[in-house]
Amino acid sequence: MSSNIRVGVIGAGKIGGHHARILGKLPGVQLAGVCDVNLWRAQLVAWRAGTVAYRNHEDLLKQVDAAIIAVPTELHFPVGRAALEAGVHVLIEKPIASSLVEARSLLELSEQKKVVLQVGHVERFNPAVLEAIRHIRHPRFITVERLGPYDPRVSQIGVVLDLMIHDLDILLTLVGSEVESLEAIGASLLSKHEDICNVRVRFKTGCVADVTASRVSLAKSRKIRVFQEDSYISVDYASGSLKVARKKAPVIKSLSDVDLQSPKLDKTEPLRSELLHFVDCIRHNRKPWPSGEHGLEALKLALQITEELERYELSEHKQTRSILPPWAQQIARTATNTVLGKE
Repeated sequence: MSSNIRVGVIGAGKIGGHHARILGKLPGVQLAGVCDVNLWRAQLVAWRAGTVAYRNHEDLLKQVDAAIIAVPTELHFPVGRAALEAGVHVLIEKPIASSLVEARSLLELSEQKKVVLQVGHVERFNPAVLEAIRHIRHPRFITVERLGPYDPRVSQIGVVLDLMIHDLDILLTLVGSEVESLEAIGASLLSKHEDICNVRVRFKTGCVADVTASRVSLAKSRKIRVFQEDSYISVDYASGSLKVARKKAPVIKSLSDVDLQSPKLDKTEPLRSELLHFVDCIRHNRKPWPSGEHGLEALKLALQITEELERYELSEHKQTRSILPPWAQQIARTATNTVLGKE
């Protein structure tokens, strides 16, 4: 494929707007249009990106080779299916779908039509994550926190499928092992779904991960810390920074026995790298790194967590707080203090 790839964006919300902004300037790409049921919103995003607006995605799909699907999660399946059935390559925002049945159906359809199906796990393309992967061999303990203020725009899904799923995908990538067991606790504080969640995941390799996601925090924080036998790796997603501390001697007597590094990282915007990867996979008929299969695995783990949360729903079953394990009680107290403005 030598000519420009015609790409359309379906969904003109915040994420769709960023896709359109980058695609409008991406080499080898023609931004063929932006679609949204809210035509005014589609027109605004299209005008900023130098393209045309559509109200119906069926009309846009007739004009493109590939589509970015950035609609609400409950529409991922019907819109994704329409695009794949039309023989269009698809990059679908996370999560891949609302259920495993829908996700598997999209996977099967992409294979039948022989088109690319990539899932928008954009954190894979964060320069700090890409560099960190080079230093991670056999992680033993991982902590993750993804905290931020409440956004009513995504109140139709819980924080696990909205935010934590990014980190679940990274965890599965870093550890490279099946999950053995998990424990989860959460609370619905500002919406009908969980707004804060903590999960402890045990992998078959013996690695344990402690993951927290919250959309009821006043300050933003997106960090992952990896502990392994000879080193400690700290990634700040937001600033795109990485720190690596590695033992220089079997016994640490002072800081001189530790090699501290802060690798210089590429400053490319992760979303741009994600889109370049998508275009490259289309052009060279390659399997994307965040493939549909990876999206399915991340969704599977996320749904396991949401099922576990139903056992300890703090907002509806406050009497369960006294029987929760200490680590879960601490998460509950943190959630409450944050909402009340004490943190």
